[in-house]
Amino acid sequence: MTHRDASTQGKYTFMEDHIYAVSDSLHCPLLHDQATQCPEQHLVHTELLRNDRLCLLYTGLSVDAFEALSDDLKEGCRISQLHPKDQLLMTLMELRLNLLQADIAERFRVSQSVVSRIISQWLDFMEEKMICYVPWLPRKTIQATMPQSFKEHYPLTTCVIDFSETPLQKAHNLDSGGESYSHYYGHNTIKFLIAISQCGLIMFIPPAYGGKCSDKFITTNSGFLEYLRPGDEVMADRVVVIQDLLFERQVKLVLPAFTRRGLPLSEEDTTNTRRITNVRVHVDRVICSLKNYRIVSQTGPINLAPKFDKILRVCAGLCNLRGDIIQEDK
Repeated sequence: MTHRDASTQGKYTFMEDHIYAVSDSLHCPLLHDQATQCPEQHLVHTELLRNDRLCLLYTGLSVDAFEALSDDLKEGCRISQLHPKDQLLMTLMELRLNLLQADIAERFRVSQSVVSRIISQWLDFMEEKMICYVPWLPRKTIQATMPQSFKEHYPLTTCVIDFSETPLQKAHNLDSGGESYSHYYGHNTIKFLIAISQCGLIMFIPPAYGGKCSDKFITTNSGFLEYLRPGDEVMADRVVVIQDLLFERQVKLVLPAFTRRGLPLSEEDTTNTRRITNVRVHVDRVICSLKNYRIVSQTGPINLAPKFDKILRVCAGLCNLRGDIIQEDK
């Protein structure tokens, strides 16, 4: 059995990129790009990101975090005359606000084809460069950063997992929509697994699957099981049909008692359920933080699916960059 930690976490193979209509020409004309018309370039990021409140609104990051990310990606994608920070801001605004590309084009004074090209290529670039932002933490780090509430009652917990779905527009082509149709939600969705450390770091977010796929199928095929070791405990807040998969690896699934059907709750079960709920509320904030990027939470076009893997990993990296989700209770 192969185990992987942060130093050996492999890069996933992502689906082919089809979402944005990219021009064959790499020299799409800019409508009002000041960089091509006069020495003084129009810098949108200096106008919009004047303080943390505005930066959080447009990017989901503080000004300092935006600058740190910009510095980390300073090589950039040299695909436009626009300033690299404006290209980064354009991409983050698409993720954070899920804006129409025509709207973004107007804000940045460029053509819509330029917006499509920049966002598409920057997502590719960011996903590749930010893969280290979503590491599977070594066991020593997990223990060292574990909040007191976990240490007291669930010290062997390796991660907390959840399955989430993002709605898609109804497919006009029945063949293309069949794999994404979720019987649970009654419409087309993209489904993904997320594993979070007790300190609030997203440690694992594999490629997304169509809403038709079961939790068990995703768990088996995502590579998640390879990170677990005998004696680990995995926490969830609802019944996930993976207990047999974990049992094979001598891993315990920790569930609140109310997910077990048939018998009334004992006093011990009630106490245990309350404890799990109390510690999970912090982890739920991480999922909410991820879904604050509206491209992950709002209904998206059906042709978003091929690009969604990279979008998920970039948004997860952005959440980890904030690093302010879980704080110890006072």
